Amino acid sequence: MPRLVRLHVNGQVHEVFTPPHRTLLELLREDLGLTGTKHGCELGECGACTVLVDGRPILACLALAVEVEGAEILTVEGLGRPGNLHPLQEAFMEVGALQCGYCTPGFLLSAKALLDQNPAPSRQEIHEALSGNLCRCTGYLRIVQAVERAAVKAR
Repeated sequence: MPRLVRLHVNGQVHEVFTPPHRTLLELLREDLGLTGTKHGCELGECGACTVLVDGRPILACLALAVEVEGAEILTVEGLGRPGNLHPLQEAFMEVGALQCGYCTPGFLLSAKALLDQNPAPSRQEIHEALSGNLCRCTGYLRIVQAVERAAVKAR
């Protein structure tokens, strides 16, 4: 039986009727039209669906929408806007840290969570923070370089 959930997404409150088994990923994409959060493996192994919930990265494919009611949810759409990009978005573009771009939203949000907690991470800490995100195109070096560059920019 659907129930009304109240979600705080990218600074806006949304009230949505949803069945209790609906994932946060499905709700974000299908009900709210926030398609930056990607369907990947839907098994919690690729990180393409990473969003921040109360500042912590979670896999939206594994979280039920009803479980995050009342929490602050950030998707890639809330990270920055054209003309006002987040330093991570700028750095990813500057160093060419994306190719097809499918995995990029998950990497950006995992990196944001890291930099919010640790504004000067070591390369090893960056690797660890991004270890749940997979990319089939890049080879990761430029992604790590982009996070390092964004950390310097943000300081």
